[in-house]
Amino acid sequence: MHAIALVVLVFLFVSCSPAAPEAEAVSSPSASSQADVEEHVPQIYYLEIVTKDVDAVCATYTAAIGLKFGEPVPEFGFARTAPRPGGGMIGVRAPMRATEDPVVRPYWLVDDIEAAVAAAAAAGCEIAHPPLEIPGRGTFAIYLQGGVDHGLWQL
Repeated sequence: MHAIALVVLVFLFVSCSPAAPEAEAVSSPSASSQADVEEHVPQIYYLEIVTKDVDAVCATYTAAIGLKFGEPVPEFGFARTAPRPGGGMIGVRAPMRATEDPVVRPYWLVDDIEAAVAAAAAAGCEIAHPPLEIPGRGTFAIYLQGGVDHGLWQL
């Protein structure tokens, strides 16, 4: 037991020690390249959850992480929505047809949804739903790849 504690302490000491300036300069990207990477970080704008038990899922998210869901929103398939910390929304809705399976679908924020859909199609994805504008909310599209639903969203 003492040996394990010693190993943990050594690990913590080594991992928390400041690196030598020379090593840091070699391994750290420049400030301008870090800014370039940060400007192009993909963001999930809308996280859609389709479930047969909407109220239970909303209650769990409220209890576990403090999300506050509103009333069903018709233009989101009657999803109950909550703002996501850091921007965007989470929507929880029931299936809209008998053949719709439960799913968790992220919608990635894009600048040009037509170009993003074209790129997905060129990569061999099945376009499940072409771009559709939700007035005052943005435009979304859905594609399928690898047995997984993927969404795109343009504001």
